[in-house]
Amino acid sequence: MTLTSRVIPCLDVAAGRVVKGVNFENLRDMGDPVELAAHYAAQGADEITFLDVTATVDDRSTTYDVVQRTAENVFVPLTVGGGVRSVEDVARLQGVGADKVGVNSAAIARPDLIGEIADRFGAQVLVLSLDVKRAGATASGFVVTTHGGRTETTLDALEWAREAIERGAGELLVNSIDADGTRDGFDLELVGLMREVSSVPVIASGGAGAVTDFAPAVNAGADAVLAASVFHSGALTVGDVKEAMRAEGIVVR
Repeated sequence: MTLTSRVIPCLDVAAGRVVKGVNFENLRDMGDPVELAAHYAAQGADEITFLDVTATVDDRSTTYDVVQRTAENVFVPLTVGGGVRSVEDVARLQGVGADKVGVNSAAIARPDLIGEIADRFGAQVLVLSLDVKRAGATASGFVVTTHGGRTETTLDALEWAREAIERGAGELLVNSIDADGTRDGFDLELVGLMREVSSVPVIASGGAGAVTDFAPAVNAGADAVLAASVFHSGALTVGDVKEAMRAEGIVVR
């Protein structure tokens, strides 16, 4: 889709702190979101993604104060997801500094939300976040989940991606729940299948563990690669990842 591949650190936030677990379970504290976001921006991050991973589970809005403090200190595009249920939520998030918003559970519950957001703010603002698991019951072998991967739907992941794009989604954030936090590499099959059905940019998420994991995801069809724990732990830097991608002939900023 794009000529330049993006590297995106992800801040999974709960109770105002960055957290990380394996397969969305056993979450542990990884630090302050504002400090980490500024750190990654200094390393050359192309964007920062901020996901309030318990907002939907707790049935509340995202933590706007943390978003605002992050936006005031970080001068790269900021995508915010978690607890977004209405166009009013999007307006408020843009008001505190978000450039794009991610929707997942609320869009599944009420698909018209996608079109409402796209019509008011433009498709470029709307990122459809898909938390995907392998499941034999669907035609593609992949099913969409909600509530941070805790609840399986009956939606085939590829069919839902197609529908969401038709309704106005401007980007797909495709997170493999099976690979999430494992550091065993991205689910390249999932990335490739999403690329086949998507007319909008695809962000690969879930499973990054080494600098050598990122180029294969791009070669499989991702326009951007997203990671969390490998950056939070200091195992990798954004610069490390970009250098390794360049060595594989991938154009990065």
